[in-house]
Amino acid sequence: MHFEARIEPLDGKLPKVSYHWDPETDILSVACKGGGKATGLNGTVDLEGHDGSFVVLDVAGGTLRGLDVVTWPDDVRTVDALAAPAPDKEARVVFPSRRSQPGVAAVEVDTALTVEKNPGESVFHIRVGRGRTASVVRVADYLLVELDKQSRLAGLWLLEVPPFPNVEATA
Repeated sequence: MHFEARIEPLDGKLPKVSYHWDPETDILSVACKGGGKATGLNGTVDLEGHDGSFVVLDVAGGTLRGLDVVTWPDDVRTVDALAAPAPDKEARVVFPSRRSQPGVAAVEVDTALTVEKNPGESVFHIRVGRGRTASVVRVADYLLVELDKQSRLAGLWLLEVPPFPNVEATA
């Protein structure tokens, strides 16, 4: 299953991203602060991978306000030369509410999820579905969204991710 979105111009400044690692659960949370108002879905989009991986998108007024990588895919690949693509534009990606179910606050999408990271674990690429040609939109200072030719979510790029906390050093 795919999840559709549309690109709209920014009204205001590019949102700022903050990251938080939960050392007990390995959950990576991403929050976007700022950004303009839009209309669309309010709630969550749950991306469920075939291997039990799970990414939750937090959507308010149709725009991405954050995400949680709750369960990582079984195979997170390290790619030596992983570099984020140059974005085509700075904009916001709006997830419209569904006409058939306008009051639904959560949408589940069963799809393949794959994750690639650079050796320093500061760049993560979360691919949604099979690999395909996509345009890249900067939706926040350190967050890129990929949309395919049919305006479907194809991936997310998390940039400048801080290191996972060294739990042993604090114990």
